[in-house]
Amino acid sequence: MGALSILIIPGASALPKHWQPVVDAVAKRGVDIQALHLPSVGLEDGAARPGPPPTLQDDAAFIAKHIAILADAGRDVILVTHSYGGAPASEAVKGLSKTSRQEQGLDGGVIRIAYMTSLVPALGQAPGGILADLPAENQIPMTVDENGWIYYPDLTKMAERSFNKFPPEEGLSWANKLVKHSAASFASPLTYAGYKDVPVSYLFCEDDLVIPPSVQQSGIDMIERETGKKANVTRIDSDHVPSLSCLELVIDWIVKLTETK
Repeated sequence: MGALSILIIPGASALPKHWQPVVDAVAKRGVDIQALHLPSVGLEDGAARPGPPPTLQDDAAFIAKHIAILADAGRDVILVTHSYGGAPASEAVKGLSKTSRQEQGLDGGVIRIAYMTSLVPALGQAPGGILADLPAENQIPMTVDENGWIYYPDLTKMAERSFNKFPPEEGLSWANKLVKHSAASFASPLTYAGYKDVPVSYLFCEDDLVIPPSVQQSGIDMIERETGKKANVTRIDSDHVPSLSCLELVIDWIVKLTETK
């Protein structure tokens, strides 16, 4: 393994600054790491981005650009994804795995995808379709505005589902920090299954109410069926956002990824 970088691909409505405690702690261990601000995620002031709402493919192209910069510098790359971020990260690996780049006589590339309670679509499936069959009472209340951007009309309910390991007032505080997200990104089908190209790790969150354990397990089963290989699964007692509720466990998990062959 050469010089290593980690790219964090946040979930819907999440900003890079929400990942700063993880980034700072992992960087202190000598690991190059950064969290990306996906095109499908709104602006820090809570506003939507100008122009058409970005698709999953727009997010994937953005991630791929960052991978390529690191790979062209000869660096191996691990993608750490959360929630929605699992879908565009899977798409972004096309032509950028270390194996693919070696076949082109190039150094660097993606060596692993590490999904943290993530949506991992099958080829041709949209990330929004993964949760479509959940009962209405188990889904996050969300509304799409006239410009195609998702927002959350009931932040109390959002907090109860996403931040259920926190006291109610703290969970509500975190829910208030979320920004708008492009609805188009959830409706875009996966056109490239990057998890077939590289080893896969998965941080399984046993008390996630947003992507329930049954959905997480279905994603893992699909990956293993499609690749014929076992995923490296770590299970923790966490809600949907372990980077906040189980910070030290997430830091240790990410650091261990850098040591995994």
